[in-house]
Amino acid sequence: MTGTTGMTVTATQAALDLIGALKARFGQDLLFHQSGGCCDGSAPMCFQQGDYIIGGSDVLVGEIGGVPFYMNADQHARWKHTSLVIDAIDGIGGMFSLENGSGKRFLTRSDVCLR
Repeated sequence: MTGTTGMTVTATQAALDLIGALKARFGQDLLFHQSGGCCDGSAPMCFQQGDYIIGGSDVLVGEIGGVPFYMNADQHARWKHTSLVIDAIDGIGGMFSLENGSGKRFLTRSDVCLR
């Protein structure tokens, strides 16, 4: 889905399944924030709304599985010509992300879009 930026974000079926499981466990009010490389690398992080405060420097990229997807404006400026695909693979989720402990983790794949 395209957000307010022209960049697109979509999700694989595996990611949508994991989002569904997280909604069943934590409720419908979730959000994603694309990590910029601190702590858990550059993984997309899933939080309950209210546990992560979206700031004035965060950009709404779109939504996946009915969940808004944000990233920092500085990172968006560097990635603005990419198409993001959020996937879920076997592994350990980000330390602060809701999928941690599930045996799955979210992963961002991307394609460069020539404009």
